[in-house]
Amino acid sequence: MEKVYEDKIIHRMNRIEGQLHGIIRMMKEEASCKDVVTQLSATRSAIDRVIGLVVSENLIDCVTNDETADNHEQAVAEAVQLLLKSR
Repeated sequence: MEKVYEDKIIHRMNRIEGQLHGIIRMMKEEASCKDVVTQLSATRSAIDRVIGLVVSENLIDCVTNDETADNHEQAVAEAVQLLLKSR
């Protein structure tokens, strides 16, 4: 079976999960709005970085495993659309 996601991506997602648990704890403890928003923003940035990694690795896989030029262009276009949706 082919490894779809590298360990580094899963490690990043586990860290993001920890960040989210921390934010929930902050909310329950009624931390300041500024602190909560700061942590939410950091989490969003981390998720954006993971999206970039997943799309770039998927693009490389699609382009290297597909023989026709039309499909290369389509793979690039789809990757760009995925990145634009995440913003």
